[in-house]
Amino acid sequence: MHVHRTDAGLGASVLSLADVDHLLTETAIRTPAVRVAHDGSVLAESRFTRGGSLAGKPLTGLVDPVKLMRLHDEGATIVLQGLQRYWTPVADLVAELELELGHPCQANAYLTPPGAQGFAVHTDSHDVFVMQTHGTKLWEIHGDGGPGELLLEPGVVAYLPTGTPHAARAQEAVSLHLTIGINQVTWRHLVSRLIDEVIADVADDHLPAGYLDDPDRLSGELAERLAAVADDVRRLDAPVAARAQAERFLSGRPPRMAGALLDREALARGISAGTTLRRRTGHPCEVVPDGDTLRLLLGDRVLRVPGRLREAVGVVESSRSLTPADLPLDPDSALVLCRRLVREGLLEVVR
Repeated sequence: MHVHRTDAGLGASVLSLADVDHLLTETAIRTPAVRVAHDGSVLAESRFTRGGSLAGKPLTGLVDPVKLMRLHDEGATIVLQGLQRYWTPVADLVAELELELGHPCQANAYLTPPGAQGFAVHTDSHDVFVMQTHGTKLWEIHGDGGPGELLLEPGVVAYLPTGTPHAARAQEAVSLHLTIGINQVTWRHLVSRLIDEVIADVADDHLPAGYLDDPDRLSGELAERLAAVADDVRRLDAPVAARAQAERFLSGRPPRMAGALLDREALARGISAGTTLRRRTGHPCEVVPDGDTLRLLLGDRVLRVPGRLREAVGVVESSRSLTPADLPLDPDSALVLCRRLVREGLLEVVR
């Protein structure tokens, strides 16, 4: 375990108690984005949901704030799941963390009444960062030296490695904390994917009849096939495979297009050489030369542009904000490139 102390207001800027109140009581949030736990057990969704309709179509799993608040008053912990999918500040934090770590991440929030404990001692199957955003929570953490305690308060972030037994209890006030889980990409995952690509070329012919009585009938041909696979594995280029893994990650993240309509409105009004643009939060911009073109890895996709734009794209790659005039291109070409990158979601117009 590792503990870090930072600005006490950081957590609330990502997810405050008022934010959670808004999500639970003013939006049409549905399960499985919300679950509820009480005394170590996860409650049935019917205890806190209702039905509804939209445009004449039935909706199920709608969170009923009256039922939910009643359960909370009785000591239940409310869990907001997958917040990176629907709460922008959390999505921004998770996207930036993914680019730092190279591993997919997810975020849940836990709202616990004063003095309550939602879950008994348990372990997680992934590493987690825990950030307290409101109130305090006393954590029981089991390590090699036996159980210990850690009081989390706003401004305190804890890191718990995979498999660390823990439980947490809110103190005198309602407690809200954010847990970011790191879904590790492992060596086994990478090697297995490479091996799968190799064995995809192995013929899918059936085994010969009669091998149950005489298994040796398989051995000769099996040895040849295994030897061929081993030769193909030895021919794998580790640097190429490593670059492919990085490119796969940097072009396979969920789309991040918050503000896309406003950006298009700004483009329709017209941008100029002096218009300030900035890189959208959580978007990488990795440039990979590919013959006479460049491949731009934008997080959720690959964008191809002419190789002659290498110097201009390099400015975008290394800058948090810029204007079209900053690009080493003629004014018209700079505007064309910037408009394209705004539409693709890499850049946004500063409003």
